[in-house]
Amino acid sequence: MSHQSRRDFLKTGALSTILLGSGIALAGGCSAVQSRGKTKNVIFLVSDGMSAGTLTMADLMMRRRDGYPSNWVKMLQEGTIRRGLMDMASANRIVTDSAAAAVSWGCGHRVNNGSLNITPDGIHRKPLLPIFRDAGRSTGLVTTAEITHATPAGFAANVESRAMGEEIAEQYLQREVDFLLGGGNRHYHSDQREDGIDLYEKHRQAGYLVARTKSELMNGNPAEGKVLGVFSDSHVPYTLDHLNTPEDLQNVPTLAEMTDLAIQNLSKNPNGFILQVEGGRVDHAAHSNDAGGLIFDQIAFDDAIGIAMEFAANRDDTLVIITTDHGNANPGFNSAPDEDFDSIGNFRHTANWIRSGLNRDSSISDIRERFEYATRLEMEREHAEIYREAARGDYRAAYSRMNGTSAVLGQILANYTHVNWVGGSHTADYVELATFGPGSEALEGFVINTQLFDVITESAGVKEFIEEKTEADV
Repeated sequence: MSHQSRRDFLKTGALSTILLGSGIALAGGCSAVQSRGKTKNVIFLVSDGMSAGTLTMADLMMRRRDGYPSNWVKMLQEGTIRRGLMDMASANRIVTDSAAAAVSWGCGHRVNNGSLNITPDGIHRKPLLPIFRDAGRSTGLVTTAEITHATPAGFAANVESRAMGEEIAEQYLQREVDFLLGGGNRHYHSDQREDGIDLYEKHRQAGYLVARTKSELMNGNPAEGKVLGVFSDSHVPYTLDHLNTPEDLQNVPTLAEMTDLAIQNLSKNPNGFILQVEGGRVDHAAHSNDAGGLIFDQIAFDDAIGIAMEFAANRDDTLVIITTDHGNANPGFNSAPDEDFDSIGNFRHTANWIRSGLNRDSSISDIRERFEYATRLEMEREHAEIYREAARGDYRAAYSRMNGTSAVLGQILANYTHVNWVGGSHTADYVELATFGPGSEALEGFVINTQLFDVITESAGVKEFIEEKTEADV
């Protein structure tokens, strides 16, 4: 089925028909999930750093630009998924980071920010992917961030610090994660690793298909066997930049394409699988107050939801969890003419792309030219002057966290789009949680983050494989 037909599949309401036929009653817009048997497969989708405003604006953009809603909101409208609100605090902070957030799901314990599956008492907790591996299930991680980044690592690795990317990459191999797609060449290539180890060659020796481009991935039969695909030195390009850069379009798969390949591959295991999918760059765009980057990457994440639900909708053995690990910067469209918001849909590039081509010595004309090419909006001279002040370190906002070039550019863009921000960091918001399939009945209402681990392991019948082990034994 083509990518466009997948969208049509969900857009036209065929999903609702399938759900009705699979034991999920839809009445009066409410769902009454009737779980049938144990969970065979788990698909856990995370839009990293997604505030409520991010979900809203992506849905609004799709409705206004494309003529149909996002998959996430459409399923909420139709009552085909359950909805909850989740507390994501870590062991030592009200506001979590991505590592502690992922770990709360990955091993069922709250840890200090920055730690991966090591609790404050020093115990190495066994995460979900090794648990499912020991239960005979296939395992996979897909992300638009580095594959070793905090969110995927929270399901598979035990390290003191999320910054230990080289060690995380080695643990993935040691723990036999079957399917890995994302960025992070710097943690695999011998020329960039501190120890000089060629981790690509080690994966080849272990029987993995190793792909560095989209064509290498597709031509290598990724639906069979173990797969490692790494498509950038660090994170995968933002979707908005990806769409307007021919080289990226040719060499880098989309999140939906990676999700599709992962499900094709992992679902061949008759015992089932667990797959985590992360829209990692939603968080990065929020940190940067980048409206174009944020909305386009959230839409790309929503496409991945469509792929996951196409697989799960006509089955009674697949638990789908759709959520975020924390809010970030709390963006929102302020009252203004609708066409100001619509203008974001015409952007060529992200605000990060704008900043990447400028520095403290850039002229007013340089700033205006790059801004106008990326956004198709005419930049007022006074706004270019404010940006130059920020680039030179001379700008002072009342809230000091808003002094940097990313925050200042975000504020300048808000004069044209009226999408504004409360800051540039994670927030304490309770987050959106949507679930479908066996086990989802336990995840309605107000949920504590660690409960997801218990629901997943209970529903999947893998609790006997949770026993605590030392780091070397995990």
